[in-house]
Amino acid sequence: MSEKEALGDTTLNGDQTKADFENHVKQDAGDSEKPPGDQCEIGGHEGQRPTRLYKRRWLIVLLFSSYSLCNSFQWIQYGIINNIFMNFYNVDAFTIDWMSMIYMLTYIPFIFPVTWLLDKKGLRVIALVATALNCAGTWIKVASVRPNLFAVTFLGQFCCSFAQVFILGMPSRIASVWFGSEEVSTACSIGVFGNQLGIAIGFLVPPILVPNVDDMDELANHIRVMFYMTAGVATLLFILVVFVFQERPELPPTQAQATARLIPPEQYSYTASILRLLRNKPFILLIITYGLNVGCFYAVGTLLNRMIIMHYPGEEVNAGRIGLTIVIAGMVGSLICGIWLDKTKTYKQTTLAVYFMSLVGMVVYASTLSLGHLWVVFITAGALGFFMTGYLPLGFEFAVELTYPESEGTSSGLLNCSAQVFGIIFTICQGKIIDSFGTLAGNIFLCVFLLIGTVLTGLIKSDLRRQNANKLAKAAEPSDCPNESLVEPPVIIEAKL
Repeated sequence: MSEKEALGDTTLNGDQTKADFENHVKQDAGDSEKPPGDQCEIGGHEGQRPTRLYKRRWLIVLLFSSYSLCNSFQWIQYGIINNIFMNFYNVDAFTIDWMSMIYMLTYIPFIFPVTWLLDKKGLRVIALVATALNCAGTWIKVASVRPNLFAVTFLGQFCCSFAQVFILGMPSRIASVWFGSEEVSTACSIGVFGNQLGIAIGFLVPPILVPNVDDMDELANHIRVMFYMTAGVATLLFILVVFVFQERPELPPTQAQATARLIPPEQYSYTASILRLLRNKPFILLIITYGLNVGCFYAVGTLLNRMIIMHYPGEEVNAGRIGLTIVIAGMVGSLICGIWLDKTKTYKQTTLAVYFMSLVGMVVYASTLSLGHLWVVFITAGALGFFMTGYLPLGFEFAVELTYPESEGTSSGLLNCSAQVFGIIFTICQGKIIDSFGTLAGNIFLCVFLLIGTVLTGLIKSDLRRQNANKLAKAAEPSDCPNESLVEPPVIIEAKL
């Protein structure tokens, strides 16, 4: 029997066959004009599905990064000028600490319903809800600038913290839905970059906009200016999301995404997905280690003002600049790690190395904080930030690799839930230790848990499921040898993912 007969007696003239072959080459190049859902089938066998990378993907990830920035800025805007807000609202330090910890506490009960909503309704609905809540929270704060309205400002912060639940798990999902397999880690890093940049601005700007003055009316005006600026930016971003943010590209960016689109919604069970993830031992270890690392970062960020002021009184602005240094260095670390992962795919090795260096950075920072030289603190804090916040996108991407084809939103949600739990525990415990025994004892407390996290990271089995799926798909691609005749259609092999 001839090859044509084996493939179903396909009869094509030379021009048609050549056109089909050229279209297939375009598909492999990621620039096919083929409509979504149209699959090459020969003799009943399913072939490579058309994929394409759209320029719009960069606009989507930058818009997400921008509204993530606006939200994360507000996480630390109270804590970094802790003493000023204590004086204005006449509350104690622990109460102001809760203005940061409310971000962590709100995340824990709401992440599971929000992740379910992400899987059911998609990226656009989640983006709209996130920016709407963030915008509402900023305007509530504008109305709270009076010493007797602390409850109102807390309500505004709660709205912003609720918006964060719709934001934190998005970077890996956007990267998978919009970006090619060689770009996902870089795209995820850009998504996390916005969150980090917002924290950096949150460290830098509030001490500049709200100086420590005794006149309550003047202080209220400074706070009001800061809140109005935040509300204006949040409103603009909400409008942009309404008109610009798109659910997903017409054609998928990778074969892994093309396969994921074929799963009927009725076959997906969110509960079953959670249970499968909780039976995934490498992922469980990653949940614990990610929570330990990021929880330490949350504690350091929340208590930074108290630690700096304790050793360097009156240095509120420099406390903010040290926080800025931590996050800017972490942003550089995030981008470098993302590019490195896209080039090497060494997920476990890179994660372990960065985790160990986070431990080293924390030890050095703890031992130099009380030396009396602020320039030394700037250097050691920058080194700590480079690795500790540089770890954030590594954890996201490693989780997606370990859990494919489960939803990226679900895996990211579990990671962030762990981080919030540990963040609350570490912030409360380190704050009490600092009050009783000083900053050195509080930082040693964090070092112990970073050491535990480093050991557990070394025990994670590197099972890169998403990379293996993409390799299988590429292995199934037909040979594009120029010596082959264009008279016969290319043989397309079915890839079982």
